[in-house]
Amino acid sequence: MRVVVIGGTGHVGTYMVPRLVNQGHDVVVVSRGQRKPYQSSRAWDRVSLVEIDRAVAEEAGDFGERIRRLEPDVAIDMICFTLESAQHLVEALRGRVQHFLHCGTIWAHGPSVIVPTTEEQARRAFGAYGIQKAAIEGYLLREARLSGFPATVLMPGHIVGPGWVPLNPAGHFNPAVFETLARGEELLLPNLGMETVHHVHADDIALAFLQAMAHWSTSVGQNFHVVSPAAITLRGYAEAVASWFGREARLRFLPWDEWVETVTPEEAQATWDHIAHSPNCSIAKAQRLINYQPRYSSLQAVQEAVTWLIEQERISA
Repeated sequence: MRVVVIGGTGHVGTYMVPRLVNQGHDVVVVSRGQRKPYQSSRAWDRVSLVEIDRAVAEEAGDFGERIRRLEPDVAIDMICFTLESAQHLVEALRGRVQHFLHCGTIWAHGPSVIVPTTEEQARRAFGAYGIQKAAIEGYLLREARLSGFPATVLMPGHIVGPGWVPLNPAGHFNPAVFETLARGEELLLPNLGMETVHHVHADDIALAFLQAMAHWSTSVGQNFHVVSPAAITLRGYAEAVASWFGREARLRFLPWDEWVETVTPEEAQATWDHIAHSPNCSIAKAQRLINYQPRYSSLQAVQEAVTWLIEQERISA
């Protein structure tokens, strides 16, 4: 099929696009042209690259039309962040695509209640990002069920892979946390370290998109969590990382109000976002309906990313 991937040079696209090409699809990647894939592959030589600045094109009102002129059988939207943006694209592609796949997020749930969380649980999204992504998800699923628009929503967790810094055991993105654990030094964690995070390797997300395409009849009109088989606690995560370096984690726990004084405001905000959600999501639906079988556990995915950071001398361990 002719597959148009909007935002195909990011974390997930790095893995997804070569997989699509190797399956024999005619692949068009739409991006601003400001980023190369995180990993090279000769498959990119067979990809058509189209430069479109989405924000500029949407402001001009012709983004959807420009995507429609690419004549996709399948459209994959990796970079839609507002309801208005989704509505604009759907109206342009209505009746013109066989399948429309949207990259959502587990952030659409808001805080966990019953865990592991299933896709059917009521949304309690908070924060601009989560609220907008929840609105997009609801809109696409309604369009699928009421008007037959062939939409599927895939909801990744914390994306991990070689090429970028993973969410760390303190709930933020400062890579120095991994160095602290590697050296056996004391690491401060908020509260009791029992909040959860739920990673997923970027290649497992890529596989989920391809599985949704292959299982069209059971994926259209559905949303799927795309995460590792199990979430991990901050405490357990820290202990595992220390063990990779032959260390026993030296952890000290502080009440939130005290802990925030030990990090930067940006790190505190990132940690708050993650522990306030404490995602812990089920993949049973994706396993059942699209045969989603992630290859990486959370810790395996992170370990690969940390190994890359060491090899690139981004951290000293």
